[in-house]
Amino acid sequence: MKLAFICTEKLPSPAIRGGAIQLMIDGVAPYLSQIYDLTIFSVRDEKLPDAETHAGIHYFRLPRNNYAEHVANALRVHHFDLIHVFNRPLHVLIYRSAAPESRFVLSLHNEMFHPRKVSDADGRIIIDQLAAIMTVSNYIRNTVLDRFPQAAAKITTVYSGIDEKRYRTADSTEGVAVRLNWRERLGLDQQPVILFAGRLSFKKGPHILIQAMKRVLLYHPEAILLIAGGKWFSDNSRSHYIAALHRLADPIRGNVRFLNYVPADEIPDLFLASDLFVCSSQWQEPLARVHYETMAAGVPLITTNRGGNSEVVRHMENGWLIDDYQHPEAFFEAIDFLLANPETAKTFADNGRVFVLTNHKFSDVAMRMNKVYTNALRT
Repeated sequence: MKLAFICTEKLPSPAIRGGAIQLMIDGVAPYLSQIYDLTIFSVRDEKLPDAETHAGIHYFRLPRNNYAEHVANALRVHHFDLIHVFNRPLHVLIYRSAAPESRFVLSLHNEMFHPRKVSDADGRIIIDQLAAIMTVSNYIRNTVLDRFPQAAAKITTVYSGIDEKRYRTADSTEGVAVRLNWRERLGLDQQPVILFAGRLSFKKGPHILIQAMKRVLLYHPEAILLIAGGKWFSDNSRSHYIAALHRLADPIRGNVRFLNYVPADEIPDLFLASDLFVCSSQWQEPLARVHYETMAAGVPLITTNRGGNSEVVRHMENGWLIDDYQHPEAFFEAIDFLLANPETAKTFADNGRVFVLTNHKFSDVAMRMNKVYTNALRT
């Protein structure tokens, strides 16, 4: 059976420039390539060849301009039994026209069926053309069903996951060495470290976290906030918002460090330098994969009760859910409590790690995806 993955036009595969979709593909591809003859289409990148076969997986990388049309042309040449389109519902119609004999699966990683993105008429046609739909959370699933209840028979939530081999805890033999190395690199000693990692945009909320730190420092004057991320994944240029973050941090500059973009393969080790991780998302987060990563690293997690986050984070069990997400005081209370109560923080961390290792290894994700594929091929 021949299976094609079609990435979006944003980032290349493998995930040399990050991206939640690309990281998930990297994780599940080795398992699915044992079942299918797998081809991955993604956008061109100067660091990667336009075509290659690696570890039995075929890669085609195409120009960003008119990307969907380039992919469609390739589909006219190469036949696939099943085509998995990632996060681009409108492109399904283009690809289906180029490969009418193939079965199509669409995965949704954001609110891509929002009225601003897909009309009622197009949405109905797209759903009719699909054998199956996957969503990264029940939250995203429900945004589809609220508009298009006819999708109910085709839609399944398939949560993302992690490569468990990449994650060690700070109290393991290797983890102790990694933690020490990173702290030396960052000029840190024994002070408590709070980590934020993500794109630096208003909807991710790092401004709220910086404001919260101003009060945190009244009770924990040695605390350090590490902010890892850039304007757009590997883009470290300064937007107006990022410039505003730096100005906001100026009064506590010694306690806030901007690390810029950190490559995806370094993130598991960066977690070990921290004592807490905070996801300060202000928008309805589909379900940020950083939650899986934080728990896999055995780091206590604070996040906002937005979108799909609460589907994997249970308040006071494997993390702290903030309802009052727009106010720095709520973040201060969570950070202060966990810094002052290390035993509770460790319970969160231990429970989180057990949760992801039990339910969210990439091998588990691949098998859930394969179940969707098997059903799609039968329809």
